[in-house]
Amino acid sequence: LGRMKPVIVVHGGAGRIFKEREEGCRAGVVRAALRGYALLKQGGSAVDAVEEAVRSMEDDPHFNAGCGSVLNEKGEIEMDAIIMDGKNLDSGAVSAVKCIANPIKLARLVMEKTKHLLLTDHGAHLFAQAMGIPEIPGEKLVTERSRERWKKNLEPDSNPEEFQKDLGTVGAVAIDSEGNVACATSTGGLSNKMIGRVGDTACIGSGGYADNSSGATSTTGHGESIMKVVLARLILYHMEQGMSPEVAADTALNYMKTRVGGLGGVIVVNKAGEWAARFSTKQMSWATVKDDNLHYGIYAGEKHIKSVDEALASEREGF
Repeated sequence: LGRMKPVIVVHGGAGRIFKEREEGCRAGVVRAALRGYALLKQGGSAVDAVEEAVRSMEDDPHFNAGCGSVLNEKGEIEMDAIIMDGKNLDSGAVSAVKCIANPIKLARLVMEKTKHLLLTDHGAHLFAQAMGIPEIPGEKLVTERSRERWKKNLEPDSNPEEFQKDLGTVGAVAIDSEGNVACATSTGGLSNKMIGRVGDTACIGSGGYADNSSGATSTTGHGESIMKVVLARLILYHMEQGMSPEVAADTALNYMKTRVGGLGGVIVVNKAGEWAARFSTKQMSWATVKDDNLHYGIYAGEKHIKSVDEALASEREGF
């Protein structure tokens, strides 16, 4: 095998995480990071690892992706996802997809089985059918919480913006033992968004970007702001100029805040395997595994460290 030590970093979304959801969010990002890392340890590719980590969070109702996605103005779920391989800049994305459990899986199929980068709505649905991806009833993805929130946002005096602080896109970045990097991002979007709204997640360079020559990043936060500054690509640009992942992330987030008033969060890994998890929102759930050590947190400055063995043991006991 190559000489690179594998690293994975995941996020469960930037924004405001309500007290009663903190434990679930922490456990969810930790589980995702451990799953992705297990694949990397067995010699799996960065693309396999980020897909697996994101799939794990799509299946977890604590996050706004897959099961647990927020509802649009009509009370339906429309999901976006992207995956990118840093080796040859291959990417696949889907937008406004309904009735499938794991949009990230479909995004990967777009990357590997088509000549295109992005399929939307009905076309994505037809492609999923052709690929034999099981359709599930839309209600299966709707949680009590998403429905409550949708109803609240419909009240005449409500301010959906208030609720959008709790955004919960999910994402992962990794570098494998061969030195290849990859990113993956998945989301249910903004609560009570217009039908057909596509945010940053499905857009290459905004929701994520991966290039072996510099690194990989996945973003979360206010999608429209992220698109205006092409946040993911901006971070890699700063790393190409010689910045560390942390400085590159902070510089780009700061630019987005001052230039367009947008808040968000990012995870980054560079080609040397150095990583960062940074955010300008109040919180962002994140976890990373490197050198068989797990690091994770939610608040600024918060960082827990456990050995992977210890983390796996407590995982089996139910965190």
